[in-house]
Amino acid sequence: MPFIPDAAILVQFAIASVILAITPGPDMTLFVSRTLSQGRAAGFASMAGALTGTIVHTALVVVGVSALIVASPTAFLLLKIFGAGYLVYLAYQAIRYGSAFSPEKKAGPSISVQKSFSIGFGVNLMNPKIILFFMTFLPQFVSAQDPNAAGKLFFLGAMFVVISIPVTVPMVFAADRFAVAMKRSPRVTRFVDYLFAGVFSAFALRIITAQTK
Repeated sequence: MPFIPDAAILVQFAIASVILAITPGPDMTLFVSRTLSQGRAAGFASMAGALTGTIVHTALVVVGVSALIVASPTAFLLLKIFGAGYLVYLAYQAIRYGSAFSPEKKAGPSISVQKSFSIGFGVNLMNPKIILFFMTFLPQFVSAQDPNAAGKLFFLGAMFVVISIPVTVPMVFAADRFAVAMKRSPRVTRFVDYLFAGVFSAFALRIITAQTK
């Protein structure tokens, strides 16, 4: 099929995708934290939202919107502010409300699966580093002169999602099992809340300092 890259390209892309999938980032931090605080369903929903965001980023690269955002200092700055601000908000939520399985009655309200999906989608979509990554990563595997370039880019974006699933799903299951042990120790639970708040804040700092070049 014309939209499927050559076998050599697919192998190279698959290797690169696995490495990228296991690299810690805001998405991974989010769905692990959601699993610990809200359960396995929320973790998978957050992961699904983030992977859906990946498809959207692929589409933005294909139509050139990502290039326009990066080329505009104002648009890129606004994206950084919104992205970093959203992660800071999640950090605040972790500290303010704590984990949903906290033994205290005032634990944060349960978040629906739909809300978890939306949060995962939002974190992924508003991350300028992901825009920069897809602008520089995907085009390496498709020639701009290729008449089927758009189809191949979409195929690779979908392939990235498929490869990411078996890499990230075990993390949700592991976090779910760890949550059972955490229920027995409120101190450990609270430590994890602060840990994730710190990680979200660190990623927010990295986002706000992202450069286009």
